[in-house]
Amino acid sequence: MAPAYRPEIQKFAGALQGQRARKSVFITTSSFTKEAKEYVSVIESKIILIDGENLAKLMAEHSVGVSTIGIYEVKKLDSDYFDNE
Repeated sequence: MAPAYRPEIQKFAGALQGQRARKSVFITTSSFTKEAKEYVSVIESKIILIDGENLAKLMAEHSVGVSTIGIYEVKKLDSDYFDNE
């Protein structure tokens, strides 16, 4: 997939201004270019950029569109068990 470029973010920011929105989220399943990230850091409106990698992490974290196929136990040695006091 092609990354989301600055012009798309600029259009989105313009649409936000038309609605007087101050905060928004722009989600893509691909990635954002460096220029797109730099643009959102300097404009007045707050636009959160969520790329495909972050979207997948959020989906797994909140159990959206995923299913559990296994659970793993992590064990730690109980040093108190071995103390001979």
